[in-house]
Amino acid sequence: MTSSIKERGRITARVSQSVQEKLQAAADLQGATLNQFVVQSALEKADRIIDREMTISLTRRDAAMLIAMLENPSKANAALLSAFERYKNKVKNGAFHSNAGQEA
Repeated sequence: MTSSIKERGRITARVSQSVQEKLQAAADLQGATLNQFVVQSALEKADRIIDREMTISLTRRDAAMLIAMLENPSKANAALLSAFERYKNKVKNGAFHSNAGQEA
């Protein structure tokens, strides 16, 4: 008989009595245990922070400028052309593998 045991982490926090009472009151209003309330609240906050940090927000003006730059790119300068030639030579000589244009 095989049983799978999911590993769990433990988080412990020491808080003042007034903080514990406030958290307990909120948990009671939600119909949750204190532990459930704290974990759920922390997860919601973590999601908001991660979403905020992973999202780039642009004004309409900035978005229009970005689209214009993508649709009408500047001509490549000498430094970019030189870098591209070095890259092509490295790929040709097998210095590293390029997966560009290949399906995974």
